[in-house]
Amino acid sequence: MAHLIVDSHLDLSFNALRGRDLRLAAADQAPDELGPAAVGFPDLRQGGVGLIASTLFCLPAKSGHGGYATPAEARAMALEHLRWHQEQFDAGELRLVRHVGQLPSSAAAQARDERPRGKDAIAALLLLEGAEMIESVEDVVFWWARGVRIVGLAWKGTIHCGGTGEPGPLTPLGRQIAKALDGQGFIHDCSHLAEESFWQLLELADGPVMASHSNCRALVPGDRQLSDLMIVALVQRGGIVGINFFDRFLLKPDSPRRRATLNDVIAHIDHIVQLTGSARYVGLGTDMDGGLSRDQIPVEIRSSADLPRLAEALSAAGYGDADVRGIMGENWLAYYRKNLPAGK
Repeated sequence: MAHLIVDSHLDLSFNALRGRDLRLAAADQAPDELGPAAVGFPDLRQGGVGLIASTLFCLPAKSGHGGYATPAEARAMALEHLRWHQEQFDAGELRLVRHVGQLPSSAAAQARDERPRGKDAIAALLLLEGAEMIESVEDVVFWWARGVRIVGLAWKGTIHCGGTGEPGPLTPLGRQIAKALDGQGFIHDCSHLAEESFWQLLELADGPVMASHSNCRALVPGDRQLSDLMIVALVQRGGIVGINFFDRFLLKPDSPRRRATLNDVIAHIDHIVQLTGSARYVGLGTDMDGGLSRDQIPVEIRSSADLPRLAEALSAAGYGDADVRGIMGENWLAYYRKNLPAGK
């Protein structure tokens, strides 16, 4: 059975601007300092990935790996990421999704599966990850006009809020910008928010919320993961959790295994399904090009071309066809249909 696959977190431009050639299949890309690649445009097409959320991710200098030191530098870097995406839109590799009418349909995905895959443009939402380039309401309007539809205020701590490894609340500026994002119609990505900021954002913001690439703290401890209470709160707001494929977020630190498997992915999916009582609130946000390599993702997955193996593993684990279709992509598609602006 053909599945529309949606991957709601890929750092394509981050890797391309570092030198990876995404026009090539991952296996044909030269390994870099991170190791062998796991994502290329041919892999996405071969795997049947019909929609992605592609990030404008700018690394802060405090990461210890170079990057921006000021909001102005973050803005300049984000514009370079935007320029790269525009080149892919112009080349027909990607297709920008601004509104509901530009989303793919599952029927189209299945029809495409019945003929040889050519160079169909992959539908792409733009996700601003870590938003230090947004300092004003005017900046909110600026990024919306350029096609960004999802914003995560944090990566580490930012001028807006606490983030991964740097706890803290929403700042006064962060509260102002969160409301401005609401007013413009943005989706809030909560994946990297510090817990205090997470709860404050959910209380303050009226707009849609999601976690593009997060796993379960009940299975793997750490502030990068979502607690059960956080997962339930997101689901009560209609949000979806995208499962991250990074080994470190799939396996406990004391695990005797160095490499995760698809069974570990399913364990996190199962936990959310049992917690919420439904398979409708979980999808994929693999992040499997997020500053890592194919040696740090489940062993069965060599590239995005192998994502259908998860559908097979879910079926083998007892998930019905409708739930498998949902987890692989239909859940995200329904979410975006509900929360993106209308348009044809």
